Amino acid sequence: MAGATAATPSAFTPAAPRLLPRRASPGSRRKATSLPRWAASASTSKSRAPRPRPASPASLSLDATAAAGRRSGVREYVEASREMARRPDGGPPRWFAPLGCDAGERVPGAPTLLYLPGTDGVGLGLIRHHDRLAKMFDMWCLHIPVQDRTTFQGLVEYVERTVRSERSRAPDRPIYLVGESIGACIALAVAARNRDVDLVLVLVNPGTSFHRSQLQSLLALLDLVPDPFHLSTPQFLNFLTGNFMKMSSGIDGADQALSEVTSALLPSLMYLADILPKESIVWKMKMLTTGASYVNSRLHAVKAQTLVVASGNDELLPSRDKAERLRATLKNCRIRHFRDNGHKILLEDGFDLATSIKGSTYYRRSRQPDFVSDYLPPTPDELEKAIDHDRFLNFATDPVMLSTLTDGRIVRGLAGLPREGPVLFVGYHMLMGFELGPLVTGVLKSTGIHIRGLAHPFLFNESSEQLLPDTSYFDLPRIMGAVPVTGVNFYKLLSEKQFVLLFPGGAREALHRKGEEYKLFWPEQSEFVRMASRFGATIVPFGVVGEDDICDMLLDYNYLVKLPFYDAIDKKINEGGLRKLRTDSTGEIKNQDMHPVVLTPKVPGRFYFIFGKPIETRGREKELRDKEKAQHLYLHVKSEVESCIEYLKEKREEDPYRSILPRLLYQATHGSDAEIPTFKP
Repeated sequence: MAGATAATPSAFTPAAPRLLPRRASPGSRRKATSLPRWAASASTSKSRAPRPRPASPASLSLDATAAAGRRSGVREYVEASREMARRPDGGPPRWFAPLGCDAGERVPGAPTLLYLPGTDGVGLGLIRHHDRLAKMFDMWCLHIPVQDRTTFQGLVEYVERTVRSERSRAPDRPIYLVGESIGACIALAVAARNRDVDLVLVLVNPGTSFHRSQLQSLLALLDLVPDPFHLSTPQFLNFLTGNFMKMSSGIDGADQALSEVTSALLPSLMYLADILPKESIVWKMKMLTTGASYVNSRLHAVKAQTLVVASGNDELLPSRDKAERLRATLKNCRIRHFRDNGHKILLEDGFDLATSIKGSTYYRRSRQPDFVSDYLPPTPDELEKAIDHDRFLNFATDPVMLSTLTDGRIVRGLAGLPREGPVLFVGYHMLMGFELGPLVTGVLKSTGIHIRGLAHPFLFNESSEQLLPDTSYFDLPRIMGAVPVTGVNFYKLLSEKQFVLLFPGGAREALHRKGEEYKLFWPEQSEFVRMASRFGATIVPFGVVGEDDICDMLLDYNYLVKLPFYDAIDKKINEGGLRKLRTDSTGEIKNQDMHPVVLTPKVPGRFYFIFGKPIETRGREKELRDKEKAQHLYLHVKSEVESCIEYLKEKREEDPYRSILPRLLYQATHGSDAEIPTFKP
């Protein structure tokens, strides 16, 4: 659902509505009432929930216009919620499907997503995310009318019936329950009662910690405050203003003064008396008390995959602490912390639920995750985040990229790269993988080629996230297409004619010891040659140098293993079978353990990449089935990578702009966007 382009809240006018009633017998069908820009289905709480039908093209016109501009925000949420709440409606709860979400753009085999709202109960909490989620999921939202008094148990049973109906319709697909606050309690309760159903839970600031929140003390106070003055209590003011101040997308002109922003939003705040009357709030809080107690006593029964989204600045619930408790209790749980966001994070700028689901590797369309077929390419916003993530490194190292044409000439730029897959990039893995960001985003920006990397399982292991200060640290590589390095994933990528990135040296090469920079640690066997020839892939060897120009290694693995406490650290880092990568190899190559290194920074130099002459395997499949010939080609590729590294180490000595200081002077005189010269290839 997208917003209208209006200057003030009073100028907002909902589009002509249409209600699509549930498919039921005529005697049980409810009378259609006007709702703004969504398809809804009315049902009794004891009947099976229907499937929403697609909206007519005419009802999408306003949304299509708004979709070309900014995303919907708080203003649209308040206005649409008021429209839903202003007509007397005592229930029962019902599902609706947001309009403006073109089912024709949805990925094949999309799983069902059921959104369970928070205290407001309106069901529009995902209004900023409708467009993106509707391309990934068959999305329904639960609407609980303001005057409805269905109990927590009744809501759980209603959602449960819908879940079982969806399981019958598509038994091989997961069902996603996205619950906010009290909706998260409902999701957990359904999961605890339906352990045989393939569920994925996304819990946004779950209300399971209600007994430890500020709202617990507010219940007694509400009895003394007349309606609508309950909205002026400090807890609700913090909740409302704290979120509204973050919603620049809901206001035209992001450079407006804070007082102007507040004045523009005050009329919308007045509508909250319709959405959150005192009687309804008291009922919801009592239900939340019941729900939290019910769920906390049954967490041990939850087996579903669970993603907890926790706001660090939640004014209503201790979401961050509760998220950690859930991770410790649930068997299959990941957390994403958002330090600066508030309780209504779903309505705040800078947060994208679809990105969090993708980054956590919890998006799948079948019972088992498939990192190749389930993958969705990065959106422009996600690509921009990936570029921003490496912006400082790119600025400090100003990578130089060279490629080799088919006639053997080396040129600056990427003109020598193949433009049609399948292509296999094989090269040297720099210390700590410093080259990955500049390589993947640099190639994508310059050529449009999206490289999918075969990565160490450490990047996908749930226990690995707990060792990091930021649990979302590896989300960007996953969003950009990294997959666990397995033969099956390698096969699938090449079969789909993808551009694949492989580092035969793996973790041993990226976490090398002192004095081992630019040394290849490749296995003896020709691991990738026969797989590449099977699909006629073009092999592109490449080299990269520059790690020794940005840092020195202070402490390496040989020093760390001598520490008396390191055994415990090593066991924690490599638990969960992460060591079992090359069980058929011996010596150094077999050691693919992850371990820390201690580095000291230097005045930045420059990164240099060179892609060697492409090596064709198309038409050579029969020839390369012979182990000896495959081994010969394998050694040739390895030799080409070593030659690329030696070439760069020698030529960078001729670069007058190898150090950052001359580069800064050049940009000061020629402009920050000017391409800085380098050596002549």
